[in-house]
Amino acid sequence: MDGRLLALAREEKENIRREAVRTDRLRHERVYARVPEVQRLDRQIAALIPQAAAAALGGGGRSVEDLRRESLDLQARRAELLVENGWPIDYLDGAWDCPRCRDTGYVQGRMCACLKKLYDKAQAQDLSALLKLGSESFGTFELGLYDDRPDPASGVSPRTQMETVFGICYDYAVDFGKRRENYLFRGGTGLGKTFLSACIAREVAGQGYSVVYETAVGAMAAFEEQKFSHDGEAAARADALVRRICECDLLILDDLGTEMVTEFSRSALYTLVNTRLLDKKKTVVSTNLTAAQMAKRYTPQIMSRLEGEYQVLSFAGTDIRVLKKERGLD
Repeated sequence: MDGRLLALAREEKENIRREAVRTDRLRHERVYARVPEVQRLDRQIAALIPQAAAAALGGGGRSVEDLRRESLDLQARRAELLVENGWPIDYLDGAWDCPRCRDTGYVQGRMCACLKKLYDKAQAQDLSALLKLGSESFGTFELGLYDDRPDPASGVSPRTQMETVFGICYDYAVDFGKRRENYLFRGGTGLGKTFLSACIAREVAGQGYSVVYETAVGAMAAFEEQKFSHDGEAAARADALVRRICECDLLILDDLGTEMVTEFSRSALYTLVNTRLLDKKKTVVSTNLTAAQMAKRYTPQIMSRLEGEYQVLSFAGTDIRVLKKERGLD
């Protein structure tokens, strides 16, 4: 799990817990003010707890069974008073949003489903903000927008090619925990690279893995700010992003080739790619550049890793955005 998002989920859970504690306190004050006998009963019930513990250890003058009966009688009288005064029988049993964990987020050291739900929400919001897309999913990918006429050079139609690409991406996302591949999405503008990247990200994130989507421009800027910024706060933010980029379970690095190429950016890209390969962290890189264009921009060390350790998926067709506009589908 992404530690940053888990911290956000825990913070939200703690806010929920605080509100539950506040509500519970107000309820007790309200009941005690109107029916003082309920407060006396609560004190009597609380006083029996250490007596029962002592009796269980063989001490004290009363038996555990005798103390249990007295406690049940007191609780029954307490319940009667609550109902008689118009409150639910469980009105003072805690205002927890999740009674299972009492809003701590954990049950016997294991994450409660309520905290997992908050984590999933935080991850979905994070991805939506980063991707700046709508509700893209594998189910909404439109293969019908790709030409079914064979390409003269390859003999394969763009639709057939993209059916293959779609199937590979879908299988990769669904079986992410069992896969080891890294992918390089290559093709012109508007062919679905970012769309399918978003589909993979959402599916993998939904399985509880940490996913980071970042453009090549943003990633390289973070490395640069981490190293050269004189603003301590900005450098700390950049450092946090660099660590997330390097350590997440899946990195989607979009639009490789749009960043400004310098000696430093080449070094940072090599560090990023090589570190994730060594740590067996999976990465999907997308680019509009051809193999020849990439070879001119990047060092042989970078190219050997991208082309030697990544599986290349070639995207085919015509710019989908242009087609949709022409057909009035936007």
